[in-house]
Amino acid sequence: MITLNVNNKNYEVDVDPNMPLLWAIRDVIGLTGTKYGCGVAQCGACTVHLDSEAVRSCVTRVSRAEGQKITTIEGLSENNDHPLQIAWNELSVPQCGYCHSGQLMSAAVLLRENPNPTDEDIDDAMAGNICRCGTYLRIRKAIHLAANMQKNGNTKG
Repeated sequence: MITLNVNNKNYEVDVDPNMPLLWAIRDVIGLTGTKYGCGVAQCGACTVHLDSEAVRSCVTRVSRAEGQKITTIEGLSENNDHPLQIAWNELSVPQCGYCHSGQLMSAAVLLRENPNPTDEDIDDAMAGNICRCGTYLRIRKAIHLAANMQKNGNTKG
């Protein structure tokens, strides 16, 4: 048995320690917000936080995650009121929406590390997240809006 702390809740999972974290989160624990995209850490759809670091859960082994705090899109905020989630909705960022849990998780780390990113900072930080619908300009605009919300201490754009 392996204990995983996901979104501040402990889960006992009886899985192979080499199983990708993505499958433990989705198939064993049942949190399906984190998506499978490519399986080789190239698209970013499976991004979660492991002790506040953005990682690709499709190539992160369960054994690496044991004893660490895992945050999925479901744990980004309790009421979908994280500034990024509000900005995403306000600017109608998603088109198909498939990549956006990974996009949001990567953007959350960016804003934590750099609360006032430039366009170049955003482009660099988000380069590993692929949006097949091409909503990159809306993503960048939403990250700027969320940064302003955080700076002003509010959750309205």
